[in-house]
Amino acid sequence: MSVILRRLVHNDAMREDPREIYGWRVYMLACSACFGGMLFGMETGIIGGVLTMDPFQVKYGLKNLGDVGEANLSANIVSTLQAGCFFGALIASPVADKWGRKAGLISASLIAIVGVIMQVAASGHLEAMYIGRLVNGFGVGFASMINPLYVSENSPRAIRGGLTGLYQLFITMGIMLAFWINYGSTLHIKGTAQYMVPLAMQALPALLMLVGMLLCNESPRWLAKQDRWEDARRTLSRVRNLPSTHPYVENEFQDIVSQLEHERQLIGGSGFWDLMKEMWLIPGNRKRAMISIFLMVCQQMTGTNAINYYAPQIFENLGITGTTTGLFATGVYGIVKMVACAVFLVFVADSLGRRRSLLWTSVAQGLAMLYIGLYVRIAPPVEGQPVIPAGYVALVCIFLFAACFQFGWGPVCWIYVSEIPTARLRSLNVSFAAATQWLFNFVVSRAVPNMLATVGANGYGTYIIFACFCFSMGVWVWFFIPDTKGLSLEKMDELFGATSSPTHLKTEDVERSASQAEGDHKDEVATETRVERV
Repeated sequence: MSVILRRLVHNDAMREDPREIYGWRVYMLACSACFGGMLFGMETGIIGGVLTMDPFQVKYGLKNLGDVGEANLSANIVSTLQAGCFFGALIASPVADKWGRKAGLISASLIAIVGVIMQVAASGHLEAMYIGRLVNGFGVGFASMINPLYVSENSPRAIRGGLTGLYQLFITMGIMLAFWINYGSTLHIKGTAQYMVPLAMQALPALLMLVGMLLCNESPRWLAKQDRWEDARRTLSRVRNLPSTHPYVENEFQDIVSQLEHERQLIGGSGFWDLMKEMWLIPGNRKRAMISIFLMVCQQMTGTNAINYYAPQIFENLGITGTTTGLFATGVYGIVKMVACAVFLVFVADSLGRRRSLLWTSVAQGLAMLYIGLYVRIAPPVEGQPVIPAGYVALVCIFLFAACFQFGWGPVCWIYVSEIPTARLRSLNVSFAAATQWLFNFVVSRAVPNMLATVGANGYGTYIIFACFCFSMGVWVWFFIPDTKGLSLEKMDELFGATSSPTHLKTEDVERSASQAEGDHKDEVATETRVERV
């Protein structure tokens, strides 16, 4: 495995690192946690197809509501999940900090399973469906915040981008499976079971994550934050597949200790308000928090989840008629997303770099959305008439958009926000980023049905709006996003500017931080002595 990766990944760090650290353990650990991404994808993909199934529409009263009424009710059902995800992502940060990343992911799987059971048992009661999706959302939000954090803290620096990006691959895998589950249910199942089976299948990733996390270790960086130094060293040695005395393990452990020592000198407290103060009043930390939040806003404003949630309706908007045909096209769309994401993670994630991936995909996605919008405006499909060649090009643009998203804004955002924060603030930073992602996911999922029904003839303005967002995002990346390829987590402070204390913090903390920054010999000796005792 390590030989293959060394040939595929053009990354200096990988050439310098021992081959043993790229053994099976780190990949199995990442995959076990990333079932949380598959949970996210299944929840995203299942509901769009279920909303188009006749038994569901009859049971939940979507029939005969008119276009606007059906759009509103569909949006309510879809967006309730995002509301739960938003609050789940915020709550996950203190849970992950106090009880650990592993315990947080186990909790996420259990909460999600309870939510799925409530959805299946709703039996036509909208209130029960809303509550079930809200509870499910708490679990998905928990996982979305803790998963990238856990994987990045366990990953070797050279392949951290690829392993953290597995979260996006598992999202696309979940979406793809959801689309084909919907398609198969439509073909082979009749009655209320037609939609109940897909809803029940949402629990599968949660069960797999639960089993996987019970077999995995805790994050060594979290253990170090709890002053469980021996456990941290032992876990790091196990994940790296090297003896604890190996120079590579020793150097990485020393980096963790040094950074934590520096952070504790910078601001001694570790309460919520201490961390908030540290995040927003220190320029280097504030910059990273703002970048993380804006990245997640931009990710959602590409319009990707407009297609994920409402793919059957959008394909119908482009002239693909019939529920079965629409679900089939949606299934192909899911395959394209998954394959493109896999290609990105293997060949591109740790070779091309984060910045360039975001830049070129911004332009490509914008052009794809612009063409779709112009087609729907200039030559909209006519009911009962065959799709014209320009319409097939628009369909291809949907698939091109999906592929481009997986080469940039899909996986790169999760990679970036989980690797740039300083260790003390990593869970809080990722929590804010994940909550922002779910907040704007909610905005998009709630607005798109109405936009397709009201913004221009056949909703062409919807695609134009998303195209404008894509182009403007490229400009923002050009000016504000530095690349982090091949850097260790402990080197991010140097890239974003050495953290410095705000003026109102304690004088002695400022003096200690300055002393350390100047390389005071006494502090170095004290740190070395402390680590030797550990």
